[in-house]
Amino acid sequence: MIEKLMESPIQNTPSCQDPVDHSLSMPEALRLIEQQTRPVRGHESLALRDALGRTLAESVISPMNVPAHRNSAMDGYALAGTELPDRGDRELRVVGTAYAGRPFQETVGPGECIRIMTGAKMPDETDTVVIQERVELNGESIRIDSDNRPGQNLRQAGEDITAGSTLLAAGQPIGPAQLGLLASLGIPEVAVRRRVRVAFFSSGDEVKSIGEPLAEGEIYDSNRFTLYGMLTRLGADVLDMGVVPDRQESITSALREAAEMADLVLTSGGVSVGEADYIAAALREAGRIHFSKVAIKPGRPLTFGTIGESRFFGLPGNPVAVMITFLQFVRPALKRIQGEENIFTPSFQVPCRSSLRKLPGRTEIQRGILEAGENGEWQVRTTGRQGSGVLSSMSTGNCFILLPDAAGSVEPGDLVQVQPFAQFFD
Repeated sequence: MIEKLMESPIQNTPSCQDPVDHSLSMPEALRLIEQQTRPVRGHESLALRDALGRTLAESVISPMNVPAHRNSAMDGYALAGTELPDRGDRELRVVGTAYAGRPFQETVGPGECIRIMTGAKMPDETDTVVIQERVELNGESIRIDSDNRPGQNLRQAGEDITAGSTLLAAGQPIGPAQLGLLASLGIPEVAVRRRVRVAFFSSGDEVKSIGEPLAEGEIYDSNRFTLYGMLTRLGADVLDMGVVPDRQESITSALREAAEMADLVLTSGGVSVGEADYIAAALREAGRIHFSKVAIKPGRPLTFGTIGESRFFGLPGNPVAVMITFLQFVRPALKRIQGEENIFTPSFQVPCRSSLRKLPGRTEIQRGILEAGENGEWQVRTTGRQGSGVLSSMSTGNCFILLPDAAGSVEPGDLVQVQPFAQFFD
């Protein structure tokens, strides 16, 4: 049989296997998402402990100085700086003791000092503390030398926080340190942004919920569990809508229902270009698409849009791609919707111990293991296979290896940019 020569080449469409990806770049996608996200309206006042993990809706103004009074920074002896000898030594009489919470109530006169403990209020007549290790005690007197200076070992009133100053700014998340700071000023409750409501569902006739029997070709839905975990860690009010069948009318109806209830709508699966991928078509019917492809691997078919007042993310179906696109794109958007002002994801460069294959043209986000080498310096190695369905790489790894658009393959010893996982789950 003689094969017929093709008169013209096959007209391919862009795919994730192309050497150059002309989809929206990762920085461009992040900028567009930022432009389209705004903080939720509404706030509530919560008791201090209940506010942990929430975002401040209003700035907190300090009602007092911290410290509230001049106090000693060390255990020692409080005296007037004028009593310090210029040379040689001097003897002073000890006329009392000041404890934290129990100040010395009398006057410290010329040639006198008091024993003072760390945190204790300084008598008005004193401005210097000589630590106990630099004092020679002789009965009810001490001897000090010239190896001291006026004003030493003293904390001034308001040195840490001044009354009337902004203690915590609106948009700041409340963590353990912020709880302690607020408690130190006797503040019993704070105004916080309401929780962001997030509705999510999976799509696909092959996807089954746990507890259902699996037929040939069917899989259990892991994506809703990883999404639930990540959303809960971020303090969202979550609504799991289960698995929606691969029918455009069903998906459109689910999107509209989700948007009526939630500030943010997430789906996983159904955003590729297959005949049974209906998310994009349903989103066009229910809302608006801002973009539907990003030049990243994994996660290229990420879709972002709006449905009424809600923001929408259509995540890929593969489990690793779901986690990566959530952490890189949805997480900063969710934090912005929560009202957080400073959204910063630190990364840094370390030597790579592994060979990593990559073609220039798109950002690749590989999973790695960040660890200390024999010399104590940080280094990273790959978790192994990097397929977007290898969910174990997210469990085994502890960081992302970020390979930007222009980067090619990596050889052992090359520097690479890493993002530790731990910061994503705070």
